[in-house]
Amino acid sequence: MSKVLVAYFSASGTTARVAKSLAAATEADLFQIEPAEPYTRADLNWNNRASRSSKEMGDEGARPAIAGTVLNMADYDVVYVGFPVWWYVEPRIIDTFLEAYDFAGKTIVPFATSGGSGIGGASSHMQKIAPSAKVQAGGLLNGRPSEAKLASWAKEALR
Repeated sequence: MSKVLVAYFSASGTTARVAKSLAAATEADLFQIEPAEPYTRADLNWNNRASRSSKEMGDEGARPAIAGTVLNMADYDVVYVGFPVWWYVEPRIIDTFLEAYDFAGKTIVPFATSGGSGIGGASSHMQKIAPSAKVQAGGLLNGRPSEAKLASWAKEALR
């Protein structure tokens, strides 16, 4: 049986809620990807081109530092990676996370929450950052899906 991790970054708490439910539904371990420098409300103002999030997303090489580490990443076979959609892809802090570990032979399943846009090019972008992993298509998990629905989605996402 595969050992599973749900790793997530949440700017507002929405992705955190889904990640915790997904971890319960899949009997997975849970890891919060926290920025070393927390985002302020002003940092997250995507309408302001001078905001931190806008600057990061405008710079393909931006890699915001992460506060903690997964101590036993080698133990996991499947990693569900959750995030809010920023500019139709994953936030740069997710790229920091993906570059921090060896994902060789692992399966990565992206999941996202969004107020209006789709998951876009996140899967293909993540595959480029973690080329030795198998990155699945993943999907949006908006609203408050039940644990049963999440368990079903998680199983289907691995196909």
